[in-house]
This record gives sequence, structure tokens and C-alpha cells, in this order.
Amino acid sequence: MPDIDPQLQTMIDNMPEKTGKSLEDWYGVIQKAGLEKHGDIMKLLKGEYDVTHGFANTITLLYRQQAAGGPPAEEDLVAAQFAGPKAGLKPLYDEVIKTVESFGKDVEIAPKKTYVSLRRSKQFGLVQPSTQTRLDIGLILKDVEPQGRLEASGSFNAMCSHRIRIKQPGDFDAEVKGWLKQAYEAA
Repeated sequence: MPDIDPQLQTMIDNMPEKTGKSLEDWYGVIQKAGLEKHGDIMKLLKGEYDVTHGFANTITLLYRQQAAGGPPAEEDLVAAQFAGPKAGLKPLYDEVIKTVESFGKDVEIAPKKTYVSLRRSKQFGLVQPSTQTRLDIGLILKDVEPQGRLEASGSFNAMCSHRIRIKQPGDFDAEVKGWLKQAYEAA
């Protein structure tokens, strides 16, 4: 597997103890059952093997990725996020990433399907093309009151405490870069 998320790796490492089988063993069970659909695999793991929902979902997702040839490359994930009508946001995204990477060699840029996670020793933020005309920056800033453009995250993303909406290059200014740096330093 390519660079794997540390939390996912911990789940995989703990799988034999917590579920009674390794990930590869579960792959064999699923393959032998001849199941392909997410819901069918979940039903098998939870119903017949008493696997908890979290482990069943992880096993199912990883099995289906492996069956499809593996997870998509990180570059493909970013390209898909900025395809079509959201393509105009890519230069803003590139500027945000360039700024975050300048904070230190310990910055990890981890693309997901709908957003890009910003990590240090732990996640400190994310970047997401939320609409055709807006890039959202989610931040984890404990004990910081929302102010001005630094909004409370609300329903945007439960992992973040705050959100900043970026619509044009001028919106990504020194103030926003300062909040990003503050979140990075707290991680």
C-alpha cells in the first residue's frame, strides 16, 4: 500500500486482536463468500462474524479498493476534485498548499476523495473545493473564538472547529495565512 494513514495502519495492526483475523484473512472470507456489494459484505462481517461496525467498514472499504486495483493515486484524487466546473479554483488551492508546505518539513498533504487533509503530527486543517466558486479552509483551532472571516465550522466538517471561505486570490491574505500557521503550530 502507498503511504497509509497512521490511524488506518493502527486499525489494521489491531485487527487480529480485535476481530480474530488479519486483514488478509478477512479478504479470504469475503472472496470465498463471493460478495461484491458494500452492504452485503458489511452484513456478512457484522452478522455472521460479530465484527464491530468500524472494523467491518474498514475491512469492506479496503477489500473493495483492492478488488478494484487499489486506491486511487493522490494526484488523481486532487485532479478529480478540481475537474470540470471547479477547475478555476485549482490556482487558489495550489497557493494554499504552497503556503502550508512552507511551514516546515513535517507537513503532510493527504488528499482524500472530497478534500485534502493538512497534517503535522495530527490533522490541523483541510482544504476543500466546496462549490464551483469557493474553496473552504477548515482549521482545528481550540479555544479560538470565531471572528470575522474565521467562522465556526458548524455543519461544514465535524473534524474542524473553524472554516474560512476563499473565493478569489485576495481572500487568501496574511490574516488567513496566520490562522493556518496557528493551527499548524498547535498540531
